[in-house]
Amino acid sequence: MNELELKYGCNPNQKPARIYMADGSELPVTVLNGKPGYINFLDALNSIQLVNELKAACGLPAATSFKHVSPAGAALGLPLSEVERKMYHIAPDVELSALACAYARARGADRMSSFGDWIALSDVCDVATAKLIQHEVSDGIIAPGYEPEALAILSSKKKGGYNVVQIDPTYRPDPIERKQVYGITFEQGRNELQINADTMLQTVVTENKELTEAQK
Repeated sequence: MNELELKYGCNPNQKPARIYMADGSELPVTVLNGKPGYINFLDALNSIQLVNELKAACGLPAATSFKHVSPAGAALGLPLSEVERKMYHIAPDVELSALACAYARARGADRMSSFGDWIALSDVCDVATAKLIQHEVSDGIIAPGYEPEALAILSSKKKGGYNVVQIDPTYRPDPIERKQVYGITFEQGRNELQINADTMLQTVVTENKELTEAQK
């Protein structure tokens, strides 16, 4: 499928609306449940870039909670302490994967702003992460894949209308990106800067130039 018709654009009066590939190729996204709208896809495609960059930079599962095309929180899959579990309203006996920890941290960064969020995961959504999302007020999710049970849990949200989108993990966009504003086309090279330890440590401004691996 190289085109997906949307109910409307940013506002109900903005019709027609669709997402499509200008070169006629297949869309890299598949709607597994629900019916995402224009703003949903803006959130989805911006948020998935963020978690992919986080994982590439740090080598850990990443998650973000997006709201109105801006991150309300983003985090890595580090284990939660007892205090952090209390902060994020997660019972001590709840089993958490690394990915679930990432989402708990991302959602917990600003729970008020995250209310009704769009979620992006860097890894295949597992059951532990889906069970956390199950109890949150959220509009939808994008991930490179879903475990069958996790997909069933998510698809049951919002009386079966929860938006679940899968993106091809091998998809790579054109290095030149374009957008239109008021009928005028803007064009630029995509921001493909690789953020890693080498990038961050090119200039160490502290007096101590020798950092430990943990500090890096």
